[in-house]
Amino acid sequence: MNEYGTIRIKLNELIQKVGISKNKLSHKAEMQRTQLNNYCNNKITRLDTDVLARLCTVLDCRIEDILEFIPPENNEENQ
Repeated sequence: MNEYGTIRIKLNELIQKVGISKNKLSHKAEMQRTQLNNYCNNKITRLDTDVLARLCTVLDCRIEDILEFIPPENNEENQ
């Protein structure tokens, strides 16, 4: 983790909670399966707002259901 914290993508957990298959989600959200897997495995370095909007629409969720901000561990020392 860096000094500013990090963003965690919780898509894998959300997919299981909603009960949709990755194949169905990738088709409905118009995504490549490899791109979806990268989101599921937190291997994205730049978030695409269009992709996030499609995921929220298909999964009927809010952006905070997909993304989580994890503050740096020593937050008080950095201020």
